Amino acid sequence: MTRPRVAVSSCLIGEPVRFNGGHSRDRFLSGPLDPYVDWVPICPEMEAGLGTPRETLRLERSASRPRLMTRTTRADLTERMTALAAARAASLDVDGYVFKSRSPTCGVHGIPLYPGADGPPVDRRNRGVFAAGVIDAHPLLPVEDEGRLNDAVLREAFVERVFAHAQLRDLLSGDWRPRDLIGFHARHKMQLLAHDPAGYRAAGALVGRAGVLPRAEVAARYAEAFRTALSRKAGAGRNVNALHHLVGMVALDPSRRDHLLGVIEAYRAGLVPLSVPATLLRHDAEGEGPAAAYVRDQTFLAPYPEELRLRHHVPA
Repeated sequence: MTRPRVAVSSCLIGEPVRFNGGHSRDRFLSGPLDPYVDWVPICPEMEAGLGTPRETLRLERSASRPRLMTRTTRADLTERMTALAAARAASLDVDGYVFKSRSPTCGVHGIPLYPGADGPPVDRRNRGVFAAGVIDAHPLLPVEDEGRLNDAVLREAFVERVFAHAQLRDLLSGDWRPRDLIGFHARHKMQLLAHDPAGYRAAGALVGRAGVLPRAEVAARYAEAFRTALSRKAGAGRNVNALHHLVGMVALDPSRRDHLLGVIEAYRAGLVPLSVPATLLRHDAEGEGPAAAYVRDQTFLAPYPEELRLRHHVPA
């Protein structure tokens, strides 16, 4: 499985770059996920020359847009940080990004905006200046902060997208041919259908023209269609549809088929996690023949290393 490249706020993997000289090491990122990804650590404050320890920063209201201000010396760092974000975004080649939560530079959600030097926050619906620049430049990049990754559903969705982006990057960065794209699309069929059936069809239409359109155009358009489809939420209902498609391709005796369909319905009802029917399907597809091989190859059944154990939550 292709190793994703994941940008990360440096403090989250233990680098002592916080304003107080410490770090904010995250257990999931530096623990279970660490062996399976290549980190690209980034600390915009350090790259902007602020050093550590340093003054704390915050967002303050202005007539045009939020300003990034130092708390004590009242220095306006907005333009410096905006320029850094643009430069970093222009050269960023990663499959995902984990930002530091609650940071006026790196926060993705809920950053407070203050009225000025004094007074309580007037708004908590903002992004950090650096994070906003990166996200605006790469709207389809899988992005989260470490706080939201404590949610099992959000964590699984983020990691799934990261590994899918990595597999696409691996394909398109090589000397691929139309048949390679056809095979890639076929392996990701159920995964894409679980996220966005219309997006799967749109991507498939591009695959069908891979031998006609210019190679660079096919790559760019397919990448956008693939990433857009995966950005849609995969709900339990679509997962069930994908599972049913795969069951129909596996040769099973009636009792085994009924048992598997019953487990799928238990998943739909929120009684078992997705890992249970997916594992059973992979086991039942261990036989010979092209249909069994097709089912085994579906990334839907194993979108990331099984050791991460991310599908053990039940649907809400």
